[in-house]
Amino acid sequence: MFEDFTEFDIPVGGTVIHGRRGGSGPPVLLLHGIPETHVMWHRVAPALAATHTVVATDLRGFGGSGTPASAPDHEPYAMSTLARDQVEVMAHLGFTEFAVAGHDRGARCAYRMALDHPAQVTALAVLDIVPTSDTFDRSGREFLLGFWVWSFLAAPYPLPETLIAAAPSALVNHMLDSWSADPAAIPPEIRAEYIAAFASPHTIHAICEEYRAAATLDYDRDRKDKGNRRIECPVLVLWDEHGATGTGFDPLRTWREWAGDVRGKPLPGGHFLPEENPAQVITELQDFLAPHP
Repeated sequence: MFEDFTEFDIPVGGTVIHGRRGGSGPPVLLLHGIPETHVMWHRVAPALAATHTVVATDLRGFGGSGTPASAPDHEPYAMSTLARDQVEVMAHLGFTEFAVAGHDRGARCAYRMALDHPAQVTALAVLDIVPTSDTFDRSGREFLLGFWVWSFLAAPYPLPETLIAAAPSALVNHMLDSWSADPAAIPPEIRAEYIAAFASPHTIHAICEEYRAAATLDYDRDRKDKGNRRIECPVLVLWDEHGATGTGFDPLRTWREWAGDVRGKPLPGGHFLPEENPAQVITELQDFLAPHP
């Protein structure tokens, strides 16, 4: 995996961000979701590296990145904080402007980055999400039952931490199996990478803190920004054609409430599009990121 990519660990904002870099050309940052790490892009990143400098990182609290102490208000794990980490990583690598593509939690970091750092983000791709405040405000039965982690992981400390620590592989495999259309698309060696990260109590706590921040700080900031701040760059929206994002929301209409230049469509596969349908994700991202007259 990630042949011809180099690994890095970059200190930022009181923690360290782990990732890989490869290719050459205009920079694009790839951000992962839960329960994954940057490894989720292993089928997509090499193809994009043919025309772009590709940076794939682990979000704060995930994978090989740091798990700094949290705070009573959960600010160290708010998406604004995670977005700032990634902007600092790209600046350290020499990129003051870049495109960003995120899946799931990584997409939430990516759109917050576009709102908070508009001068840095030139293009935004979000995979299988609508914004956090819209998710909370408009969720229906199917979404709430399918993506129970939103409430479970946000429960008060130490309940979810204690339960997850007792069986991290059960949690990770359940998410991968129940949210995918083809569980075999995520093979045992990749699952092992994700499960290994969840074996750390520090990682478990950090990820729970991220969900607590989502239900409080992230939600409040979205509600404050909606209608008052716009995403200025072009936005590509891709989602699982049979999943809860497409059936529970109108993704394009929702994102057009946040940005003026929005395009996208549903794709076959499952929630984990970069792993379950890498060929079409590559095609869509290549077309979106290519220079257009």
